[in-house]
Amino acid sequence: MSGETIFIVDDDEAVRDSLKLLLESHGCRVRDYGSTRDFFRDYRKEERQCLVLDHHLPGETGIEFLESGDGANLRVPVIIVTGGGDKTLRARATKAGALAYFDKPINDSELVTTIFLLLDGAGSAPEMAP
Repeated sequence: MSGETIFIVDDDEAVRDSLKLLLESHGCRVRDYGSTRDFFRDYRKEERQCLVLDHHLPGETGIEFLESGDGANLRVPVIIVTGGGDKTLRARATKAGALAYFDKPINDSELVTTIFLLLDGAGSAPEMAP
C-alpha cells in the first residue's frame, strides 16, 4: 500500500526510529514526534492517516492528550502503546477514542495489520477486545 501517513508520538527516539523503519518498509509515510505538542503543532488532516501514540510521555500522557480539547477533535484512528498498562488504562484509552491498544514490546506484524485494518475503515481492531 502507498499513500498512508502514520504519525508516531513516543518520547523514546529508539522506539520511534524502529517503528519508522518498520512502517516505511510497508510503504507508509511516517512522521515522528517526541511529544503530543510537537505532533499537534505539525498535524494537518489528510486522507489515510493513523496515530501510534505512546501513553507514558513526559508532561501530558497520550491518553490525557486524547481527553483534551486538541486530541478529542482529531479525526484519525489512534493506537495507544504503553510499557506498563492494565485493564483500567485500556478502558480509559477506549473511552478517550483509541481504537487499538498494545503493550510493549509490540508485535510488529500485529501492529502493521492493525494499522492497515484501521486505515481501511474496518473500525475497532481486535486488540481492543476485553
